Amino acid sequence: MDFHVSLGGRGDLTARIYRQIRDAVLDGRLRAGERLPSTRELAGRLGVSRNTVALAYERLSAEGFLAGRAGAGTFVCDGPPGRTFPRSASEGGARRDRGLSRSAPENGVRPRAPWASVPAADAPPWAPGAPAFDFGVGAPDPSLFPLEAWRRIVTRELRRKTIASAGYGDPAGHAGLREAIARHAGVARSVRAGADDVIVTQGAQQALDLVGRVMVGPGDLVAVEEPGYPPARLLFRSLGARVTGVPVDDEGIDVAAIPDAARLVYVTPSHQFPLGVPMSPARRTALLAWAERRDAVVVEDDYDSEFRFGARPLEPLQSLDRAGRVVYVGSFSKTLLPALRLGFLVAPASLRAALHAAKRLTDWHGDLLTQAALARFMEEGLLARHVRRATREYAVRRELIVTSLRRDFSGLLRPVDSAAGLHLCARFLPGAAADPDRVVSRAREAGIAVEPLSGYHAEPPGRPGLVIGYGAIPPERIEPGLRRLAECFREAAR
Repeated sequence: MDFHVSLGGRGDLTARIYRQIRDAVLDGRLRAGERLPSTRELAGRLGVSRNTVALAYERLSAEGFLAGRAGAGTFVCDGPPGRTFPRSASEGGARRDRGLSRSAPENGVRPRAPWASVPAADAPPWAPGAPAFDFGVGAPDPSLFPLEAWRRIVTRELRRKTIASAGYGDPAGHAGLREAIARHAGVARSVRAGADDVIVTQGAQQALDLVGRVMVGPGDLVAVEEPGYPPARLLFRSLGARVTGVPVDDEGIDVAAIPDAARLVYVTPSHQFPLGVPMSPARRTALLAWAERRDAVVVEDDYDSEFRFGARPLEPLQSLDRAGRVVYVGSFSKTLLPALRLGFLVAPASLRAALHAAKRLTDWHGDLLTQAALARFMEEGLLARHVRRATREYAVRRELIVTSLRRDFSGLLRPVDSAAGLHLCARFLPGAAADPDRVVSRAREAGIAVEPLSGYHAEPPGRPGLVIGYGAIPPERIEPGLRRLAECFREAAR
C-alpha cells in the first residue's frame, strides 16, 4: 500500500518516520497484515538515505508494531500494542484518546443552524443482527428481486462498446430510461409525461432535494402531512424553510388547514405515509385549486402505490393538474431494491430548466450504466412482471397481518383501511390499557421490529398506533411474530 509520510514536525528524520508509522498503526489507518514499502522504496520516495528508514523500521519491529518476512517484505503485526480507535477528521490528525466521546467537539467548524436539529441516521437497536420478526417499514423483500435477469442485462450493458461511450451525460439521466419511465408511469399510473418531462434521480429523496433547492428559500413556509414522512420534513428544514404540519384525516390532508403563505406542499395522496389512506377526489380537487390560487407547488410522492390489493386506484394529482402546479415523484426503491438508488420526478415545463441545472450542480448525473440496465429491464417487460409477482406475494402477507390483528388484538388495535403499499397502520382502541412506548420496548426485547406511529408525528399524536411493515418478513414468520407482539401488549398493560 502507498502510505503517505510527511517529514515536517519535530525530531530527526528517523524519529519523524517512526512516529508517523506508529500513529498510523495505532489509529487503524494501517491494519494488521498490510505490507509497507521496502526501505529502499520509501527512502527514494522521501529523498532520504535508506539507513534513515531502516532505523525507523527496526525500532517499530522491536516494539512489536512491524515484522519482517524473509523474501516478502515488512508487515504490520497482528494485534500491535496499544491500538486505539480509528482516527477521525475532527481530530486534526491527532490520535484520539481512549474513551473520548464521538459527540461534536467544542472547537472546530460548525454547520449552519438547521443542521443542528437534523439527526444522523442511527443503526437499528438490534444491530448487528437482524430481528427475529422484522415488521420494519419501507423495505421490500430482496429475495423477490429477479437477480438472474438483472445480472444478464447488466452484463450486456457492460460491453466494451458501451464503456467506450461512457463519458459525462445528460443531467436528466439516460434517454432510454426516461422514455421507459414516461411510458410506464403513463400506463401504470395515468401520469401525463414524455421523456423530456422526466429527470432520473438517486432515489426519491434526491428528487425532493432538487425541488426544494429550486422552489424553497430560507424562511419560506413548507406544508407537510401530519403524521408524515420524517426525511421530507427534515430535508426542507435543512434548506432553511419553516416547516409546518397539516392534519391528515380519513380523506387525506386537510386542505382548509394549509397556511395561505405555504410555498410548497408535500403530500402522499395515493397511500398516505404512514396512515395508508388515499386522498379523496374532493380533497385532490381542492388541493389543486388551492395551489393555483396561492401560486404554490405541490410535490406528489407516489412512493409505493405500484403494489395494490383491491380498489381501483385514484388518478394521481399530476394527471388532474392543468395549471402546472404538481411535481410527481416516483421511486424504484420499493419495487426493486433501495440499493439501486433510482428514482425520478416528472416536472412541469416551467420548472424543467431549473431542475436540470440543479441536478447538474448536485452530482451532474447518476450511474448511467445502471440506468441503461433498468431501461432495458423495463423494455423487456421484466419490471411489470416483477411487480405482478411481488404484489401477489405481498397481498398474502398483508392478509395474514389483517387477519391476525382482528383475531389476536381485539380490543387493542384496529387496522386503518388501505389498499396499497408495503405497510399498514393500526390505531390503539380507546380501551387499550397498554402504553405504546412500553409495547414497542417490550417488542424490541422480544426480537420484534415494529414502529410506533408517534415516530411519524412532529407533534404528540392524539391517538397512538403502530406501523407494521410486511416487505421484509417471510409469510411463515408473520403469525408467530404477531402472537408474540400480542403478549407484549399484555405485559405492557400490567
